[in-house]
Amino acid sequence: MAATETPVGPQRGSKSVRILAVPIDLGASRRGTDAGPSAMRVAGLNGAIARLGHTVAGDVDIDVPAMETRKEKSDSARFLDEILEVCTNLAVQTRAALAAGDVPLIIGGDHSLAMGSVAGVAAHYRERGEDIGLLWIDAHADMNTPESSPSGNVHGMPLAHLLGYGDDRLNNIENSRPAVKPENTVLIGVRDIDGRERDFVRESGLTVFTMRDIDELGMTEVCRRSMQVLTAGTAGFHVSFDVDGCDPSVMPGSGTLVPGGINYREAHQLLENCADTGKMLSMDVVELNPFLDQENVSAERAVTLVQSAFGRSIL
Repeated sequence: MAATETPVGPQRGSKSVRILAVPIDLGASRRGTDAGPSAMRVAGLNGAIARLGHTVAGDVDIDVPAMETRKEKSDSARFLDEILEVCTNLAVQTRAALAAGDVPLIIGGDHSLAMGSVAGVAAHYRERGEDIGLLWIDAHADMNTPESSPSGNVHGMPLAHLLGYGDDRLNNIENSRPAVKPENTVLIGVRDIDGRERDFVRESGLTVFTMRDIDELGMTEVCRRSMQVLTAGTAGFHVSFDVDGCDPSVMPGSGTLVPGGINYREAHQLLENCADTGKMLSMDVVELNPFLDQENVSAERAVTLVQSAFGRSIL
């Protein structure tokens, strides 16, 4: 039986889910994440959601220009104009999904897309006078800016921009600046941070759980503390799940692998706890690179992790 066909237990309530596929690799130096959405569809994403009792209200592709047809205009933020266009479109589509009563599930694609998805969610709830929380699961902090980035790769910058720093176009998509507040933002699984970025993370006011914290506290306590931060005075929270947050033995299909990450059961526990709160508003799955995968196992595991986030239970 394939991983995505595992029987599931009774669920917590039916949702209408809108899948937004963003085949972007403009933010990364290594090609291939543009094929991530296709890999997750091949792994049975739609059916996995339906088996939980949810409805797939739509499966939409966001247009992304091919890297080969564009020229880099800046070494400090490669393909910034193109990424801004994609993220702005994604933010509009994310807001539309929420306005229709759907839960946006964004599949990518490199992590730069989160500047659009999170901005869209934040703008939707800000119209109602509410803030959102942000759970960022990642091996990296993604807190560089064009001024500090050693590579100019925008997929290493989205969290900084969502907090209101960096480029004034990227940090204010849908007039969302800042999209999230540091006191409602949690970074889990981090273990690879650039030198200048480290000081920024320390001073930012984020709640950060490094892999050492997970080792010492255990995922149960990390989850408990995280959910408190994410739901304190918010309408709910967005989950941005970078597959490289997991250990490479769990998710080999990524171009930014860092050993010593979250194991498979810990990842499920974290996302199960997100579902338990009933406060998850939306979700990203990013940085899946099927060209580096092993028989699509990373995509299949990503699909089962999405199921956990959307309420899959063992009993």
